[in-house]
Amino acid sequence: MQLEALQAQQQFHIRQRLRLMVNQYQVHAVNPDGSEGELLAFAQQKRLAFKEQVTIYTDESKQHALLGFKARQRLDLGATYDVTDHAGNPIGLFRKDFAQSLLRSTWHVEQSGLPQVTGQERSMPVALLRRFVDSLSWLPYHFDFVADGQPVFSVIKKWGLRDRYVVQIHQPQVDRRLVIAMAVALDALQGR
Repeated sequence: MQLEALQAQQQFHIRQRLRLMVNQYQVHAVNPDGSEGELLAFAQQKRLAFKEQVTIYTDESKQHALLGFKARQRLDLGATYDVTDHAGNPIGLFRKDFAQSLLRSTWHVEQSGLPQVTGQERSMPVALLRRFVDSLSWLPYHFDFVADGQPVFSVIKKWGLRDRYVVQIHQPQVDRRLVIAMAVALDALQGR
């Protein structure tokens, strides 16, 4: 899919596939009737890496990179992740706000030309349950990302045996590649 067509998307579905040594994610467009559409991106993350790096490809053949994100530091609780395009050019960054995340996970997303975006779990009770009762980590969660009090995008984890997410874009100027990186990172990095 061309970048212009990707940027026109208002909604994505993301599904996690569990494999022995890697987490894989499929990012799909959403058809007008709400059903899952064409594959837009395919991500793969090695488990237990000391320095997080995820490459997101155009498809499952993994021949053409679309984007990637990489931690600046090793094992940092509030690490910053740089998001780059297929050629290594910066798209933006995201970072976890460690202090605010003690009770409710909070992330900051930055893209040149836009105000800082802050994403936080919508429900404090669900956030607390997920933190203090390990067996409830399967609970769905909702992240709302806002800038200057206006919604930019949201990520909603759906009920099910496998992790599934609906990503809704509210701000047309936000780079969809940055949104995809943040949505994949929520699953890949949330438990750390």
